Formats: sequence, C-alpha cells, structure tokens
Amino acid sequence: MIKFGLLALPIFFLLVSCGVVSTTYDVTKGTVKATYQTAKVAAKIGVGTVKLAYKLGQFTFEVVMAPLDWPLTSDIETIDGLPPKEAIKQGRVKNSPYVVKGKRYEPMSVEAAQTYEEIGMASWYGYETYHMKDGHMTANGEAFDPRKPSAAHKLLPLPTNVKVTNLDNGRSILLRVNDRGPFAKGRIIDLSADAAKQLGFYEKGTARVKVETVQLEG
Repeated sequence: MIKFGLLALPIFFLLVSCGVVSTTYDVTKGTVKATYQTAKVAAKIGVGTVKLAYKLGQFTFEVVMAPLDWPLTSDIETIDGLPPKEAIKQGRVKNSPYVVKGKRYEPMSVEAAQTYEEIGMASWYGYETYHMKDGHMTANGEAFDPRKPSAAHKLLPLPTNVKVTNLDNGRSILLRVNDRGPFAKGRIIDLSADAAKQLGFYEKGTARVKVETVQLEG
C-alpha cells in the first residue's frame, strides 16, 4: 500500500456548462472505493460531452464517456457473459470476468486490488488510434486518448489508480487504469503513448516496471 501523506487531495471536478461540483479525498487509503465513486458520476453525466476531472497530487485525470458506436481498443468478446457494450451500459464491468480470443479472465476483487504490487514488463499502445476517423472506447466505456496518461491491465478492477515506476531510470507516474490488456505474453501492463513518453521508454517500446495501487481516502 502506498501512503503519500498528502491532505485534501485529490480533488475531482465535474465540469458542466452551469458550474463546477467538487469533492475532496485524502491520499492515504481506500483508493478503489474513491475511484469507483468518480466512475459512477462519470457514467451518469452523459456520453462524449461532459467530463469529470480529478486531481491526484500533481496529476490530473480526465474522464470522458465514449459514444457507444466507437470501437473498443481491445478484442473483448464478452464481459460478464454479455456483449461488451451492453455490459458497459449496465455498469457490469468493474471486476467482472471477460473473454478475449476465447480465453476467460477473472479480475481480482476490490479488496485484493488495494494491496496489489507487481514487477514486470510494461509496453505501450494506442498510436494506431491517432489517425483513425473516430475515437476508441476503453473496456469500461471511457474515451481512449493516447495523448493522455492511462493504462490497461488484465486483472485490476476498472477503474483503479496505480503508480508505475520505470526501474531502468527511476521515473514514476500515477495512472488511471481504465482498459484491459496487454494480452502479449510476459507483459503486466500497457500504458498510453503519453505515459510511455513520460516514463522514458516510448522509443524503446518496453520497460521493466513496478506497479503499485495508489491509495486514496474519500
């Protein structure tokens, strides 16, 4: 468990045309609960127009719900036994089992995620979406933007905040896990192109990293 010792952070803002609604969290413990609270708000604010933003230390995370006609970033066949977009509409994504290329994945529980820590290889994804006509949807229904920091993980509940440290150069970044992957053998997390640049392995393509759940209190 990571304890940052910061008070009154993060603050998340619901950005709407008529004003701003804010809530404050302490960065100590309870990250999964707090993250899901922001996710529930985002799910209710409409598709593609209204965004939710929350701050975690020096990092700001924006949540935009993708239009349902956008393609998914991964080849998920079912989520909780349903077509992926139906499961997203019903809010049945969090840690529901899902199937990719015939293989069933069982995400960890919310409780297990609170103390998750792992060392392994990271890669990055999303460059191919730059030049496509429409955007892409993550596994929990958010709009994927490779120019902003985010991540994909096979087994963490969606969404979850994590700290990723590049063990080759010591750089660290806080990320919002909102997608599924990577499904390549020997890799534990996929980062957006922007996150890979911030961690210094964009050109190399992969890096040995440490991934830890970031704890919040809300």
